[in-house]
Amino acid sequence: MTEVAFQGEPGAYSEQAAFDFFGAGIVTVPRPTFDAVFDDVACGACAFGVVPMENSLGGSVHRNYDLLMRHNLYVVGEVIVRIRWYLYALPGVRLSDIRRVISHWQALAQCERTLSALLPSAEREQVYDTAGSVKLLVEAGWRDTAAIASRRAQELYGAPILREGIEDDATNYTRFIVLSREPNPFGAPEPEANDADYKTSIVYAMRNKPGALFRSLAAFALRDIDLTKIESRPLQGSPWEYLFYVDFVGHARSPHCERALAHLAEMTTLLRILGSYRRAKMLD
Repeated sequence: MTEVAFQGEPGAYSEQAAFDFFGAGIVTVPRPTFDAVFDDVACGACAFGVVPMENSLGGSVHRNYDLLMRHNLYVVGEVIVRIRWYLYALPGVRLSDIRRVISHWQALAQCERTLSALLPSAEREQVYDTAGSVKLLVEAGWRDTAAIASRRAQELYGAPILREGIEDDATNYTRFIVLSREPNPFGAPEPEANDADYKTSIVYAMRNKPGALFRSLAAFALRDIDLTKIESRPLQGSPWEYLFYVDFVGHARSPHCERALAHLAEMTTLLRILGSYRRAKMLD
């Protein structure tokens, strides 16, 4: 069976994203860090990895952008997962007993306003994972602590749910990407495929000159190519210079995208195509 690495404990949303993308017939491999997920895919320990790239409330996961540059891996798919958070405590514990809330920092950030209303004096403490926070809670037997995780954590670890849907905004989604050592593990697109069904991810760098970023983006604007994401990250070894990660609609082998990338290559010092893959459908 196909092994897919994800960061966290069983029950994490990264694991749910893996099941949503591949179906139930896979073996999910929990790993303690994002670095370990990338390493497992790079060395062949797992065929694929699934990692979050951005949340509609909390923003980008910068560590995974940096790891994309560090590893020679390809983005071969994406999946969007609706994120709904649940507040857990041990049996018999009430809200008035809670002095601390633990979870991954992203979950804490996505529930900040709700926590301030429910538990204004409770300390927030970051731990390595959302599902892992419930596991820690149960194993340690803390009766003054609550944890934030997904619904599946209740099935796996048995802790009661104190409150459900505690995210600050109902429009809470996370976009995950699928990593592979091969650029086309699912086969090349059909000749008649609609280019709008595909997305391409790239990273590039330029010399820091006036108007350089504007001119680089014009390579896409001149060809009516829709940019869906732009992210800048520091270029290591060159203070105050940056890498630009860009996602755009279309396949890298489509004629108009090929022309845009060739145009971009003329003005960059580094250009890497991270992958072309089918676009995820937005959930209702």
